[in-house]
Amino acid sequence: MRSTGASLDVIVTPTSEGRAWNLTDLLGRPMGRIEEAYAQQFTVHPAGHALETMAGIERGPFASLDAALAAIEKHTRGVCRRNPGEDQP
Repeated sequence: MRSTGASLDVIVTPTSEGRAWNLTDLLGRPMGRIEEAYAQQFTVHPAGHALETMAGIERGPFASLDAALAAIEKHTRGVCRRNPGEDQP
């Protein structure tokens, strides 16, 4: 179960496929990914350590990558940041 007082920061990195973004914690551990299945249909797919942390999160679809990131931030009480130098969706 997710701790009510803890927060979690997430790094967002685009994949080579172009329509998905990997999620990792600050230690580089995989936390899942966000995928764009159709135009403006972004879905969060928790994995690894995030399965417990993101239990109960709304997974989408979201109208934008930023909306998906905002949902993760709200649920984890942390910050989602794009990997430095890769700030374009």
